[in-house]
Amino acid sequence: MAPINVLMVGTGEYTTGFVAGGMSGSDKKVGVVGLTLFDLRRRGKVGKLSMVGTSGTKFPAIREHLHKNISSVYNNLDVSFTSFPPDSTARDPDAYLSAIDALSRGDAITIFTPDTTHYPIALYAIRRGIHVLITKPATKLLSHHQHLLAESRAHNVFVFIEHHKRFDPAYSDAKAKAKDLGDFNYFYSYMSQPKFQLETFKAWAGKDSDISYYLNSHHVDICESMVPGYQPVKVTANGSRGTAEALGCVKGTEDTISLLVSWQKKGEPEKVATGVYTASWTAPQKAGVHSNQYFHYMAANGEIRIDQAKRGYDVAADSAGQIMWYNPFYMKYAPDEEGNFNGQTGYGYISFEKFIDSVTALNEGRVSLDQLDQRGLPTIKNTIGTTAILEAGRQSLDESRTVEILEKEGVWELR
Repeated sequence: MAPINVLMVGTGEYTTGFVAGGMSGSDKKVGVVGLTLFDLRRRGKVGKLSMVGTSGTKFPAIREHLHKNISSVYNNLDVSFTSFPPDSTARDPDAYLSAIDALSRGDAITIFTPDTTHYPIALYAIRRGIHVLITKPATKLLSHHQHLLAESRAHNVFVFIEHHKRFDPAYSDAKAKAKDLGDFNYFYSYMSQPKFQLETFKAWAGKDSDISYYLNSHHVDICESMVPGYQPVKVTANGSRGTAEALGCVKGTEDTISLLVSWQKKGEPEKVATGVYTASWTAPQKAGVHSNQYFHYMAANGEIRIDQAKRGYDVAADSAGQIMWYNPFYMKYAPDEEGNFNGQTGYGYISFEKFIDSVTALNEGRVSLDQLDQRGLPTIKNTIGTTAILEAGRQSLDESRTVEILEKEGVWELR
């Protein structure tokens, strides 16, 4: 079969590295999605590429940015794509509809847009037989997540949630080792980003979503994947406020959110574990890392600690005025000896390649949706618990109470 065509929905930092008229100030200066797909096209794994945003007038500057910072850096890597809406269109929030309609059954889309838009975009694609990769969180609402699961089965469409931390070599190794440590007892995680990210996210921060959906989603998913024999049963959340509001975010925007989650062993409800997941987007501007990220996992017969911010690799440069800890294990931007992009081993890249390879195998009849679920990939089915926890956390904050999570015969609900 011919390689699948892919539509990138969303033209912001994660897709192109282009933010507020120029290169992002984060660690994703040339993006992740676009660069990865351009390279996968060079390798013959994908076919035609397209991109859709809400503003066509941004595309000339985006193309210039991609040519200067990707094509000119990586041996004239082809960065061409078809864009929606036309360059002359100032704003069209429904441009994704015609962009998806231009695809054929069996093609794919990637969704990197504000959280509230994931569900309608994914649903439109699924019903047209288009495979879907969604950035985390899959959806804000548990009901939407379960509806996408049902629709994906009805249309034999693969839906993959881009939880790239599952492919971090340290995290994946920890997951394997956790199997031998006995019953789950305690999990604590922390993940942060510096305050300047609120400028990047000001269009939706505190309005359409929160820092827990954005960052806690990483470690909640990691924990869920590490303890398949346990079920989350209740969530209590607490949030800090003040800093984000002072930076111009809407009133009520949380700076930091902590989720306290009770887990229960399936079949042995007397065995209970505790998870604490904390995320913040008001970390110091010059912390030396773009994202602090670490966790502590404790079980009956051992424990695991991982610090993925400081990996024994630091750079001190006069231009930065500080020590910086970099993470080439996520995206490696340095070219190879021939000048080509050389980041195929980064877990940010691997996440997309896993999706493309799975879609290709499904299209060719070599694998089923059930088999893909059994591989432990972050599929729409394998990530329901994460969405349940995240929405329960939001409800807990809004209603100042503990929220219960119930599951019976595969159907989940909050109470």
